[in-house]
Amino acid sequence: MSDTQFDLIVIGSGPGGYVGAIRAAQLGLKTAVIEKDKTYGGTCLNVGCIPSKALLESSEHFQAAHHDLALHGVKVAKVELDLPTMMARKDKVVKTNTEGIAFLFKKNKITPFNGLGKIVGQGKVEVKGADGLTQVLTTKNIMIATGSVPVELPFLKYDEQKIVSNTGALALNKVPNTMIVVGGGVIGLELGSVWQRLGAKVTVIEYADRLGGAMDQECMTVLKKNLTKEGMAFLMSTKVTGSKVVADGVEITYEALADGKAGSMKADVVLVSTGRKPFTGGLGCEEVGIQKDPQGRIVVDKHYQTNIPGIFAIGDVIAGPMLAHKAEEEGVAVAEMISTGHGHVNYDTVPGVIYTHPEIASVGITEEQAKEKGIEINVGKFPFMANGRARAKGFTEGFVKLIADKKTDRLLGAHMVGPSVSELIHEVIVCMEFGGSSEDLARSFHAHPTLSEVVREAALAVEKRQRQM
Repeated sequence: MSDTQFDLIVIGSGPGGYVGAIRAAQLGLKTAVIEKDKTYGGTCLNVGCIPSKALLESSEHFQAAHHDLALHGVKVAKVELDLPTMMARKDKVVKTNTEGIAFLFKKNKITPFNGLGKIVGQGKVEVKGADGLTQVLTTKNIMIATGSVPVELPFLKYDEQKIVSNTGALALNKVPNTMIVVGGGVIGLELGSVWQRLGAKVTVIEYADRLGGAMDQECMTVLKKNLTKEGMAFLMSTKVTGSKVVADGVEITYEALADGKAGSMKADVVLVSTGRKPFTGGLGCEEVGIQKDPQGRIVVDKHYQTNIPGIFAIGDVIAGPMLAHKAEEEGVAVAEMISTGHGHVNYDTVPGVIYTHPEIASVGITEEQAKEKGIEINVGKFPFMANGRARAKGFTEGFVKLIADKKTDRLLGAHMVGPSVSELIHEVIVCMEFGGSSEDLARSFHAHPTLSEVVREAALAVEKRQRQM
């Protein structure tokens, strides 16, 4: 093969693209990756998962120094926020991760191309560089992994200064006195909580009557109670109807869905987090005839292949949850199917996490979904309040809830709210992956004292065998 001929070309270097490319290279496929931005990693590494977790971690330390350390006998005379240093640390974390992908490309002999990738025919991809020059690459297979972008409301256009998406919310140069968050999903709650901890007065306006979409609502109730206690305000079942940028902020108007009562509010910054949409602009889908659904998502078969043979799509551009780890597994599956003819993703075990304080983690079906599907279940639930390690850590809010099939005891779901549940969820995922039961989990050793004992106690509680600690 020449330097412009490949077995697989991946368009996009986000989690799905770069992980899929690495797996393809490991399987012996000559692989190239096309990335339009200057750095690798897509939204997740640059303006999403990684920088938001860095700021969440930093803001938690700031809040602990202000409020929590004294309870541990640690007295701090004066606590000051150094926002530039906090932002510099976040940027360093991002830089380390994006440079790590460049290293992995080199290690696995993946050829990177910087520019906008456009499919110009079956097995042909054009790359247009920043200098305007183009070249055409040939390949046996193409993987579309171009991710998603924030949904922009027509009356709340992003300027990334006063009206911001996740990108702008991660780069504010000062703590706003007030912030309105439009949308009570994962992004809004996480980034809203960052600025709340750092001193902003945050109000969340949510169109639905519930936070977190399809997440377990008993968990969301605990989170909302804690966020409210910390000073965050919520307007539920409320529609934002308009906005006006003024000298000292943004004025928005809203309307209650229940009675149509109108109101207005002003804030220094408005964070719009009303969802994301597939990014396929300039990709050439329409020109080559790649089929899309009414939501603008690329239609694929069970092998992630589009209606054009040899062109595959994964991650946020296809149906399913817009999650980095979901995209990664799909990228691996495509690489393995191209190479070996086999690849699989188990969507029943895709976890969802909200990295607030307390955290929420979920996998599988909820009680509500089980009822809708007519599945008879047993539920085991255990609180962190009864856990020795949680008491020692000083955070006992929340619980672990397990859902098991009433007839077979097979685990169907887990829903957690509390300390470190983003880590605890994975032992349930592994158990579910092997078709395990609540009894399997209940009979497995868990070191004492650990937070993971709450998971075991919840498993015991499925058969009303839980113990108090």
